[in-house]
Amino acid sequence: MPACPNRFLLRAFQRRQSGMTLIEVLVALLILAIGLMGAAVLQLNALKYTDSARMTSQASFIAYDMLDRIRANAGADYSWGSAEPAPRSTSTASVRDLDLHDFEANIIGFAGEDAKGSVALSGHEVTISISWQDARAANRPGARETFTLTSRIANDQGALQ
Repeated sequence: MPACPNRFLLRAFQRRQSGMTLIEVLVALLILAIGLMGAAVLQLNALKYTDSARMTSQASFIAYDMLDRIRANAGADYSWGSAEPAPRSTSTASVRDLDLHDFEANIIGFAGEDAKGSVALSGHEVTISISWQDARAANRPGARETFTLTSRIANDQGALQ
């Protein structure tokens, strides 16, 4: 007998090993689906945190704008909180009243009616706080984010005390 294997057995073995089985295809599809879902979750989180960072940046711009206005009009008392209404009439208002009106309008414009702002003066130290609802980033309803800016300002002669 020759040492050569049976040709029929070789052909049958080759036929069984060619191609992929249905289970291999399903496992590959499952791995692909899990990967795509992971990418989608990553995109959603990136969108959520990007929006939260944008809101914080906008609050920072508004607070620094108000601080610049206070420095430009250092003699006025800018103490104000959202509980008290900002001056409504801008036609006969003082510079301080116009600044506070713009401050409140900017806060409401960027974060809606539930956003709050305050300006506290203690000697030559100014603290400006802006808070808004940021439930999407915190993953809990009613969560508030707060940006606080504290700085020292000079008196009318330009000297810190």
